[in-house]
Amino acid sequence: LGIVSEDYRNDQVANVGDETLFGGQIEITDDMWEATGVDIQIDREDSPDVGTIIIYHVTAPWIGNWPINTHIYSDSTSQQNFRGILRKIEGSTASIEILPDFEQQYHCWGIQARNKEQNYALSILTDPEIDFVTIAGDAGTGKTLLTLAAALQLCYEDKFYDEIIVTRATVPMGEDIGFLPGEEEAKIEPWMGAITDALETLSASPEGNDFERKSGLEFLKNRVKIKSSSFMRGRSFSGKFFLIDEAQNLTAAQMLGLISRAGPGTKVVAIGNLKQIDTPYLSASTSGFSYAIDRMRN
Repeated sequence: LGIVSEDYRNDQVANVGDETLFGGQIEITDDMWEATGVDIQIDREDSPDVGTIIIYHVTAPWIGNWPINTHIYSDSTSQQNFRGILRKIEGSTASIEILPDFEQQYHCWGIQARNKEQNYALSILTDPEIDFVTIAGDAGTGKTLLTLAAALQLCYEDKFYDEIIVTRATVPMGEDIGFLPGEEEAKIEPWMGAITDALETLSASPEGNDFERKSGLEFLKNRVKIKSSSFMRGRSFSGKFFLIDEAQNLTAAQMLGLISRAGPGTKVVAIGNLKQIDTPYLSASTSGFSYAIDRMRN
């Protein structure tokens, strides 16, 4: 009848694949390095925790209003395999800290990165200075595995946090199968298959026997507390590593309610895939995960 249908745009952030949703990384090309007015100063600082930290102070006309903790990379001829994180911007000077090499040199709980994005993930997950992280990626890109590896490393090797808490929205992919028996832990267990699968991978020792693998898995399971997001209202976590799994299924209000559970010394990590939303009436542009990526970027 000539009536135009319009989407409600007020609370939207960005669509999947849209350039307006922040990707977390910026490339410096050959032309940018060779532009006039580019000056590079290199500082080295000794840290008792991580050894020598290399910081590039880059002054250039193309330095923009980049968000802090953005990953800066370059595969140019002059700066090959340049992988850094933006720590500070003052005018047209950016301070870029070179990241540890998790692809070749280091590993995290036995896990090594397979590409630069996984290297970014492991670097930022194991950085105790950064207490809120969002990781968006397609299925099978290692979001849960990398996050749990970093959590185990920080909690039980480096002793930065007391324990690991995992939560997720209990939204089924298809038809619901009805009520689940048992207490909260038993009811939430079927939803946490992804966590159990990742822990199985992390507990598998190539030279260990079957008994050692099973006991290793039970040890890791006991170290990870699984909680339902339905009972999070009013709770406070201090000194914890708090993982929000399948964050794409949360509304903006639910996401705010969960990340505000963090007390002093808590690191919050939200992971998800905006192409796998199971919640009715939520889209990639209205998901609370998109909100967290967009509104917390700086």
